[in-house]
Amino acid sequence: MSLALANYNRRMERFDVAVIGAGAAGMMCASVAGRRGRGVVLFDHAQRLAEKIRISGGGRCNFTNLQVGPEHYVSGNPHFCRSALSRFTPQDFIAMVRRHGIAFHEKHKGQLFCDDSSERIIEMLRTECENAGVQWRMPCRPIAIERSNEGFIVRSDAHDCMAERIVIATGGLSIPKIGASDFGFRIARQFGLKVVAPRPALVPLTFAAQTWAPYADLAGVALEVEIACNGAQFREDLLFTHRGLSGPAVLQVSSFWQPGDEIAIDLAPGRELGTLLVAAKRGARQTLLNTLDAHLPRRLAEAWIAAAGLAAGQRLADLPDRTLLDLGAAVQSWKLCPDGSEGYRKAEATRGGVDTSELSQSTFEARRVPGLHFIGEVVDVTGWLGGYNFQWAWSSGWAA
Repeated sequence: MSLALANYNRRMERFDVAVIGAGAAGMMCASVAGRRGRGVVLFDHAQRLAEKIRISGGGRCNFTNLQVGPEHYVSGNPHFCRSALSRFTPQDFIAMVRRHGIAFHEKHKGQLFCDDSSERIIEMLRTECENAGVQWRMPCRPIAIERSNEGFIVRSDAHDCMAERIVIATGGLSIPKIGASDFGFRIARQFGLKVVAPRPALVPLTFAAQTWAPYADLAGVALEVEIACNGAQFREDLLFTHRGLSGPAVLQVSSFWQPGDEIAIDLAPGRELGTLLVAAKRGARQTLLNTLDAHLPRRLAEAWIAAAGLAAGQRLADLPDRTLLDLGAAVQSWKLCPDGSEGYRKAEATRGGVDTSELSQSTFEARRVPGLHFIGEVVDVTGWLGGYNFQWAWSSGWAA
C-alpha cells in the first residue's frame, strides 16, 4: 500500500460492516448486524428511503406470505434459498410487525398486507436500524468498492469508509425510475463472480401489433384463468391490455417464459365448456353469445365468436355439436407466443443475478472473496408474486 493511500485510509471512518442499499434486504441486514454488536454503516443513493417498499402492494406492502418454501422461487439452484427461509420465517417477520403495532390482514392465498400504508413497514425498518446504532449515509451514491489490507474501501460521491465486510443489497434492474441500477452485478463481476444474465420478471407480456390486433379492443377485460408455460402453471386473474396481457396470472408465468416460448391459457378453468355449450342447445331460444357470456366476460365472448367465424346471434340449436365442442376447446386451450415484455420499467422483480454457486448458503458470503456478501434481489433467487420476494429479502438479510 502506498504511503499516500495509507495516510488517506487513516482519515477514513472504519466500520465492521458496510451495507450498500437501504431497501428491504439492506435494512434488515443492517439492523440485525447492529443488534449483534457490529458497527454498521448503511449507504443508499436515493432521496427517499425504500421506494420499492413504498409503492408495493398498491401502497400497502404485501410484506410476506403465510406459506413460503423453496417451491415458490425460481433459481438456477432451487434449493439454495431453503436454509435462509427456514432460519427466518414469515412468522418471525410477522412477530416483528406485531411488536411495532402494525395492523395487517390476509388478502388472498396467504398474502399479508398492511391495513393502512406501506410507510409503516419502512418506518419499522428505519426504527430497527436506529435502535441498533446503524449509521446512515443517504443520499450517498457508492461509486466503487476496493480491496485493502484491512478489508474493503467504499468510495462514494459524498463519504468514503473502510469496512471489514461489505454487504451488497442493491436489488435488481426493475423499475429504473425509482433508482434501480446494475451496481450489484458490476461489483460481482469486478470480483470475478458469475452472474446469471438478468431479465425482467413478474412483468406484463406483449405481442406484435398485427398479432394482437383482434384483441386490442379488449383492454380492461379481466377474468380468472389457468395459465401455463415451461411446466409452471397458475390459476390467477388475467388482464387484457392494449399491447398484450397482464394481471397476476401473466406476471406469475412471465418468470418462467423465455423469448420464443409459447404460453397456454384456459379462459374457462374448471369447466368442460364445449360440453356445456352442447347441453345448452336444449334451451329453445338460446343464442351463442347469451350462452357463452355466462362463462366469459361479454366483450371477450363476442371476440371469441368472431374469431371462430360465427355469429353472436346464432341459435345454439342451429349449430352442430362439433362446432360447439371445437369452440369450447379453443377457448380452453388458447396458445400464443409473446414477442416480448413491458421490460424493467413495469417489472416487479429481476430474474437472474449473482450465481448462487458463488455464495455460501448460510451466510451469503462469496466463497472466493471473503468478507463480500450479496443478499436479496441481486442474487439469482426470484420469488413468485404474493409477498415471496419480500420474505426473501427479510430471510437473506437476516442470514447474512
